[in-house]
Amino acid sequence: MTTSDLGSGFGAGAAWQVEEEDDEPRGPVGKAFRLSAADSLSLGNALSGFLAVCVLAWSAISSLQANVKFAPDPRFFGTAVVLLLVGATCDLFDGLVARKFRASAMGAELDNLADVISFGFAPAFMVMIWAGFSGKLPLWLVLVAAGSILLAGVVRLARFACVKTKSGDFMGLPIPMGAMTVVSIVLLFQPNYLTIAGIMAVAWLMVSRIEYPKPKGNLAAVVLAWMLINVACLMIWAAQIAGGDQLIRVGATMQIAMVSAIPLRVLMFKQQRRRERRSENAG
Repeated sequence: MTTSDLGSGFGAGAAWQVEEEDDEPRGPVGKAFRLSAADSLSLGNALSGFLAVCVLAWSAISSLQANVKFAPDPRFFGTAVVLLLVGATCDLFDGLVARKFRASAMGAELDNLADVISFGFAPAFMVMIWAGFSGKLPLWLVLVAAGSILLAGVVRLARFACVKTKSGDFMGLPIPMGAMTVVSIVLLFQPNYLTIAGIMAVAWLMVSRIEYPKPKGNLAAVVLAWMLINVACLMIWAAQIAGGDQLIRVGATMQIAMVSAIPLRVLMFKQQRRRERRSENAG
């Protein structure tokens, strides 16, 4: 073997070693395992969504064990919705805490995974419990509606991680707001073709290009106050206190109205901008 062969062999071995090293993960691996305060809130969000699913599942299981026809119990549904609102509160604060203090290397991934559980899977499961046992609708249609909420939420979160709007607002209905709108439909109405169409409309809004304002400053405080009021109304309703039914109807109606009004306002604003541009071009 000549010196050149040795050199070429050594060079090939060195190149192979470099390629092998390049395949290894780089970066602060140790720091990736450290949870920050914001991560704890994200985990609380995920746990809230999981507990909401457990409560809804237990409501169906207890009816089956008693050999009676399943009917949604307001106590179980109220508890599940309160848990989802707790998760939404954690989701609202985790970003604020991450900006104020320290964010970990996996903070964004934890946030998205928690949102899938609390605002994707849990509302979809609620739709199944609400309409799947009613016997009023074909099971395949209920599965399509529930699946549309779950898939729209997953796509919404993936797009949020990849696409940033110029205005900094949300593109499409934010998944927590979409989940709360689905919950409002479930609480207000009986399962029928019209309400299933409304749930599918919520799924479409989540993947649409309509921009929704991002809660900042005073708007974030308003959103938090709105959540706390909803939690109080739900507790009054679940406890079957006088006036609870009216409170929950008002709150759920306002939620649906707010989600429906924002796209209309955006469309009106765009039409106004187009008219202004036409008048400027004409002038």
